[in-house]
Amino acid sequence: MKEFSHIGFVGFGLIGGSIAKNIRKLYPEITITAYYYNKEHINPSLTLAKEDGTIDNIVTSFEDNFPSCDIIFLCAPVLKNISYLPELKKVIKEDCIITDVGSVKGNIHDAILKYQLTKQFIGGHPMAGSEKTGYENATLTLLENAFYILTPTKDTPHNLISVMEKLVADIGAIPITLDANNHDNITAAISHVPHIIAATLVNMVKEHDDEKEHMHALAAGGFKDITRIASSSPVMWENICLTNANSIIRFLEIFNCYVEKVISSIKQQDSTYLLDYFKNAKNYRDAIPNKAIGIIERVYEIYVDVLDRKGTIATVATILASHDINIKNIGIVNNREFSSGALRIEFYDETSSKDAILVLKKYNYTIFS
Repeated sequence: MKEFSHIGFVGFGLIGGSIAKNIRKLYPEITITAYYYNKEHINPSLTLAKEDGTIDNIVTSFEDNFPSCDIIFLCAPVLKNISYLPELKKVIKEDCIITDVGSVKGNIHDAILKYQLTKQFIGGHPMAGSEKTGYENATLTLLENAFYILTPTKDTPHNLISVMEKLVADIGAIPITLDANNHDNITAAISHVPHIIAATLVNMVKEHDDEKEHMHALAAGGFKDITRIASSSPVMWENICLTNANSIIRFLEIFNCYVEKVISSIKQQDSTYLLDYFKNAKNYRDAIPNKAIGIIERVYEIYVDVLDRKGTIATVATILASHDINIKNIGIVNNREFSSGALRIEFYDETSSKDAILVLKKYNYTIFS
């Protein structure tokens, strides 16, 4: 198997930073170089990454350090990654692996073919992230148990694919190999279209709220849960829509057909269709595994049935603290239309959530999770 001693990063935000942190921990002897396009002003995130020891070098030209790279991670927005390919081709080694972390693969695969880099390219898409962005939010655990899709070309040598599969597994993610077009259809359906729907719901409420903004004040529960991803980077999602247009349009049109059918069923008071519609959705949704990390950070929360009285939060918080259970967030639920329990408690991890359920049940609290 090909060995590597030098890894380069182009773009260094949440995903790139999390990958680099894991590589540094696993392979402390490896040299990590990060590129930044602006020669006059170095990105503060890169300065921070160098100060904390995650990266060794910051360069503003691909001619510096990148000719010796064994693997190069393209972690900038999709269209920006593509723009770097001609410059990289001039300097990289013949057996250097080029990979990316974008959630759209078709465009960059087309560009890789255009620049005759198909023997070196393995597309990558770590299906993890957060509504928070930037290197300052990068962590060692972001990619843990997350699916990491690899999309090699038909010309990519098997030994290079094996290197990437091992590296992905070493950093705690789960490698899955897919065809680039198949990848784009899948991510359009389960990631890109849901984000557009979330953003549309938020804009709908914003634009149809009354003068006193009652919708904004009362929005909670299900609305906040289903629209959480609308807080992600607007620039990233603009890039995704422009680069995965065909797949996104296809599934938006399919979604629109479902919406029209629901509208028709409501108008016709077709209770049989509506009941089956929600039953099928519930059964499929309930069968989705919980362990893998998705495109946004998983939330570990429980709802506790309590009376909204003075001292309620303090009492529950004291009980949990006395059992060494850390709370991330706690508060009274004012809109309970989509949730059971008047008190919502959020935790940092699944273990804390499970421990809290056991403890609070001993104190005869009714728990919903």
